[in-house]
Amino acid sequence: MRLLMLGGTGFVGGATVAEAVGRGWSVTVFNRGVHGRVPPGVHRLRGDRTAPDGLAALADGEWDLVVDTWDGAPRGVRDAARALAGRVGQYTYISSGSVYVASPPAQVGEGAPTVEASADATDGDYAQCKAGGELAATEVYGERALLVRAGLILGPGEDIGRLPWWLQRVARGGDVLAPGPADLPVQYIDVRDLAGWTLDRAAEGVGGAFNVISRSGHTTIGELLASIVAVTGSDARLRWTDPESILAAGVVPWNDLPIWIPPGHEFRWLQERGVEKAYAAGLTCRPVADTVADTWRWLRAVGSVPPRAGRPARVAVGLDAEREAALLA
Repeated sequence: MRLLMLGGTGFVGGATVAEAVGRGWSVTVFNRGVHGRVPPGVHRLRGDRTAPDGLAALADGEWDLVVDTWDGAPRGVRDAARALAGRVGQYTYISSGSVYVASPPAQVGEGAPTVEASADATDGDYAQCKAGGELAATEVYGERALLVRAGLILGPGEDIGRLPWWLQRVARGGDVLAPGPADLPVQYIDVRDLAGWTLDRAAEGVGGAFNVISRSGHTTIGELLASIVAVTGSDARLRWTDPESILAAGVVPWNDLPIWIPPGHEFRWLQERGVEKAYAAGLTCRPVADTVADTWRWLRAVGSVPPRAGRPARVAVGLDAEREAALLA
């Protein structure tokens, strides 16, 4: 298979390239060439899709499929899709569950309403950009556009820092604020499972939208934190705390305590999406202990969370030590 990866050095793009190389595919990446490296044997084209004539490097060549992780203005997807029309058999766009209109019912499926968006937009918030990117890919490729609505993505290479924050915090030891309840279901996808499923379906020519994320309850917050304690070998003591008292102290779920979204919260639906369509199409998810162990091994090797490839830095996640200590006291 001949893969064209738009991006290819960030978190999801890097995992997708590594998966394709491992399969023995012919891989070309297109990016600005200012961030990260690509594996040996990967052909690199340089360009900036936001610049005039920035897609010139894609003027020649044919590929079986393209994977696009763009999360900027939808016009960037539209322009790339149009430039490749007739020379790529299938267009895969890595989207997000954030495209759904806020607070849908639990176990929402792919047919639920999405936010208003435009394929021609030159700006917008994250949800609008991803929804507009879906429209752009579908506008050009129709049924040959695969829309991968990922959820919380964890694993080696994570450039947001959610699981790395927990790993580093637990590794420091001592009393750790553990947000309850311990049996709270967590829904996520390991980036390697995301990459493998995406390439499998793209190679088959599958199109349409899929919620690509584990079943809700694939793990729990308690199992996740216990796995972190085990893999780090820390003497950390998990101090389980009711969500009501945490919220009353002004702690922001997902940001101050990464991954955690308590019961009844307005964004709880982000960890309760319907996934039967993706599972029916072959999705499998590795145990959380494997994701935790491999991410810890990677984090120790690189030392810190890498910057986001080609994108603005995000606000750091996680409570600082002083605030956590005050909450525990």
